Amino acid sequence: MSDYVYQLIAIIIYMAAMLYIGYYSYRKTANLTDYMLGGRSLGPMVTALSAGAADMSGWLLMGLPGAIYATGLVEAWIAVGLTAGAYLNWLLVAPRLRVYSQVSNDSITIPSFLENRLKDTSRLLRVVSGIIILVFFTFYVSSGMVAGGVFFDESFGLDYHTGLLIVSAVVIAYTLFGGFLAVSYTDVVQGLIMFLALILVPTIGLFMVGGFDGAAESIRSVDPSRLSLLEGATGLGVISAIAWGLGYFGQPHIIVRFMAISSVKETKQARRIGIGWMALSLAGAIATGLIGIAYYQQNAGETLGDPEAVFIALGQVIFHPFIAGIMLAAVLAAVMSTISSQLIVTSSALIEDLYKAVINKDGSDKHFVLLGRLAVLLVSVIAMFIAWEQSTTILDLVAYAWAGFGAAFGPVILLSLFWRKLTTWGALSGMVVGATTVVIWGNNETLKGLIYEIVPGFVLCLIVAVVVSLITYRKNAEIDREFDETMELLKRDR
Repeated sequence: MSDYVYQLIAIIIYMAAMLYIGYYSYRKTANLTDYMLGGRSLGPMVTALSAGAADMSGWLLMGLPGAIYATGLVEAWIAVGLTAGAYLNWLLVAPRLRVYSQVSNDSITIPSFLENRLKDTSRLLRVVSGIIILVFFTFYVSSGMVAGGVFFDESFGLDYHTGLLIVSAVVIAYTLFGGFLAVSYTDVVQGLIMFLALILVPTIGLFMVGGFDGAAESIRSVDPSRLSLLEGATGLGVISAIAWGLGYFGQPHIIVRFMAISSVKETKQARRIGIGWMALSLAGAIATGLIGIAYYQQNAGETLGDPEAVFIALGQVIFHPFIAGIMLAAVLAAVMSTISSQLIVTSSALIEDLYKAVINKDGSDKHFVLLGRLAVLLVSVIAMFIAWEQSTTILDLVAYAWAGFGAAFGPVILLSLFWRKLTTWGALSGMVVGATTVVIWGNNETLKGLIYEIVPGFVLCLIVAVVVSLITYRKNAEIDREFDETMELLKRDR
C-alpha cells in the first residue's frame, strides 16, 4: 500500500472512534444539565484533559513548533505565560467556580452564573454575556473549520471544501448528539493523541540528529541566537507573551469544565494532571521546532516550505506511514477538540442564556435538549457559510478573540468569586470596557506594536468593574448568604 493509503486508514479509524464516542455519550444524555454540563459528573482526568485539549487547538502542534523553527527559543515566552496562567486558573478559579456555580441556583453556563451570582433581575448581564459568546465563538468555530479544510488540502490533496465538509460533519455529529459528554470524552482521546505525538516526535527526532550535542551544534551553525530566550526579545515583548496567561480566566470553553467536575476535592488532582499534560506538551512542541532546525540543517537536500508544517514533516520522516497518519490525526484532534468545545458553549449561550432567559423558560428538558442540538446545527451551518471562502477577516478576528474573552470576562469572573461587592453594573461596565479596549487596541497598528491588547483591556476592565461596583453597591442579604455558604463549603470539601 502507498503511504497515502496508510495515512488515510489512520485518519478514518480516528474519525470512526470520535463518532462512536458521540453515540455512547448520546445514550448517557438524559436531560439539559447532562447535555450542557455532563451532569456535573466528570472525573479529574477527563476534566483536565478536556480543558487542555479544548484550549490548545492547532496552535500547539503547528503554530508553536513553527514559531520556534522560524525564530528560536525567544518564542517560548508565550508557553511560559500560558502555563502560569493555566496553573493559576486551576488554583484560583476551578474550586470556587465549581462550588459557587452550584450554590448560586445551580448555574450551568458562565452567563447564567454571573446573573445568579449578582442577582440581576433585568436579565441584561446574562443576555449581553450570551451575545458576546455567541458572536465570537461563531467566528472561532468557523476558523477551526477553515483549519480542517486546509489540513485535508495540504495533507491529502483533497479539495479545501471537501475537507471542510468532512471535518464539519464529524464534529457536528458527535457534538450534536452527545453534547458536553461527547465533547469531553473525545477531548480526552484527542488530548492523549496530541500528548503522545508531541513526546514521540522530538524524542525519536533527537536520536536522528545526534542527541543533544548534535542538535545544539546544528542549531548554532544556523544561528546561535535560536537557543537564547532573551536575544531579540524586548521587555514589552516578553510581557506581551507572558500576558497570554491572563486570558485563561475569561475563556468560557475552558472554565466551564470547572463547573462540570464531580466534586471540588477532585480539582486538585485535575490541576496536577492538567498542568503536567500542558507542561510536557508545550515542552514537546518547543523541542519539535528545535529538532526541526537541526534536522533540516543536517539534511540540506530537504526543504521545509511552511515552518508551521515542521511537526507533520518530521512525523512523516520518522515513522511508518500508518504511525505518521496518527501524527496527522493528532493535528486534526487539536483542531476538532476546540471546534466541538466552542460549539457546545455557543449552543448553551443560545438556548440557556438567550432563548430561556428572554423567550421561553417554561419547557421540558427534552424540549430544551432538542433546541440545544438544533442550536449546534444552526451555529455550525453559519460557521461553515463563513468558512466557505477562506477569509483573512476571520483569522484577524480570531487573533484577538482570546484577548477579547480574557479582557471582557477574566476580571469579572475573578471579582465574582473573590469579592462580594461586585455589582451587576460593575460587571457590565467592566465587560464592555474590556472588550472595547481590545477591539480598538488590536486594530491600531501603533498601539498593537507596543503591547498585547489583553494587558490594557484586562487592567481597564478590572479598574472600571471595581470603581462602578463601589459606586453602585447596595448590601444584598442573599448575595452575602451565598458568598458565605460558598466559603464554608470550600473549607469543608477541600
